[in-house]
Amino acid sequence: MNELHLDPCVKYQTFERFGASGAWWAQRIGGRTDPDPETGLETRERIARLLFDPREGLGLRVYRYNLGSGSANSGAGRYSAEERRAESFDTEDGSLDFSRDANAVWMMKRAVSLGADEVVLFSNSPPERMTKNGKGYLDVPGRTNLSPGRYREFADYCLKVAVHFLKEGVPVRFLSPVNEPVWVWTENQEGCHYRPWQVRELMRVFAEEMDARPALKDVKLSGAENGDIRWFNKTYTRIMLDDPIVRARTDGVDLHSYCVTPDNALLRRFIADRVPYLRRYRAWMDRHYPRVKLKTSEWTHMQGGRDCGMDSALEQTKVLLEDLCILNVVSWQVWIAVSSYDYCDGLIYENEDGSFTIPKRYYAFGNFTRFLPPGARRFACDAGEGLEAAAFGTDARDVVVVRNAGDARRLRLPALPDGVWVTDETRDLAPAAPEEVFTLSEKSVTTFVFQRRAER
Repeated sequence: MNELHLDPCVKYQTFERFGASGAWWAQRIGGRTDPDPETGLETRERIARLLFDPREGLGLRVYRYNLGSGSANSGAGRYSAEERRAESFDTEDGSLDFSRDANAVWMMKRAVSLGADEVVLFSNSPPERMTKNGKGYLDVPGRTNLSPGRYREFADYCLKVAVHFLKEGVPVRFLSPVNEPVWVWTENQEGCHYRPWQVRELMRVFAEEMDARPALKDVKLSGAENGDIRWFNKTYTRIMLDDPIVRARTDGVDLHSYCVTPDNALLRRFIADRVPYLRRYRAWMDRHYPRVKLKTSEWTHMQGGRDCGMDSALEQTKVLLEDLCILNVVSWQVWIAVSSYDYCDGLIYENEDGSFTIPKRYYAFGNFTRFLPPGARRFACDAGEGLEAAAFGTDARDVVVVRNAGDARRLRLPALPDGVWVTDETRDLAPAAPEEVFTLSEKSVTTFVFQRRAER
């Protein structure tokens, strides 16, 4: 029998928020005013509630809004799916047209009205008008698509958009002008390659321009959003944080927690395991930047084929627990929240007939998002061999989430919990009867809530 040991005296990071990106899906779903057959609500309203409503849905608090390059406006370039094109407020004469991207803007604002209190404006590529080739991706691998002479113009555009939304009551908290800079973006989706020194120069221009705008005094820079946890994270982190102008405008480092498995079998033996990279990066941060926060700003299960069952849910939970307990991240956000692809991504699947399927990933994520408020402090815990767990405390309660990827097993708890919620093959974030010796079902994610009492 396993035993759950909690040690609230050993404290780690203070957690902030969970979230998701609105890239690609919001520009379509945000325009669906057709009635949802299950609820009678507008389809877009149902999806917004499932994701952002704290009572009916996941209660996500971060909304990542995609500042597109304008490939949807121009039709330029080759994209593997039309929905991967994005609109831009930037026009040919340099003026801004805020009637564009109306569906995605609707979803962002509805998320805010439901409780999302942190909006990140991120850009995969500068507007097409500013790029070297007039497209939202590269023609020449390894070269950036943005000339240094246009850095300030790009910054000016992004900051004008931020000020516009702030005036409309949107809680823009972060600007992220660089996304996965190490990759070579040549067709299929918007993207821009930057070398480390180019990231530093671009971030410095953004910081200088933000400093000159009083309306943006509370907005921070985020980045560099590197695309794989193994490659060049230290390089891109150092290039940002060692620049005092950029450092003053950041409150942390945003990274993507991917670990794409190579096709080569020999390479897989040596570099497929992400945990050693997490440990080394965390130790390096502790040595050089001990007070800088880390955030996972993007992750999805990089596997072909739709998986609505527990296998993908357990993989997502595994990565989330590793990021929480090894990297000590203070924020964790998924990539596209609604997927129309034959792929293991999205918290919700959109089907060809316009209906929706909710996979187990959605409910397993809810085992965290529904119970961990901003300000919850992670503390030490151990659930024994074969189980992974994370514990968080607030003034009112302790929350423990346990992942069991194997057969059913019994877990002795330190006290009778006040509430238990289970996601497994037959239950979707369903309440279970509290017991001091609780049977964890096979392939399950379980949340235990212990209310704080004066005698504890």
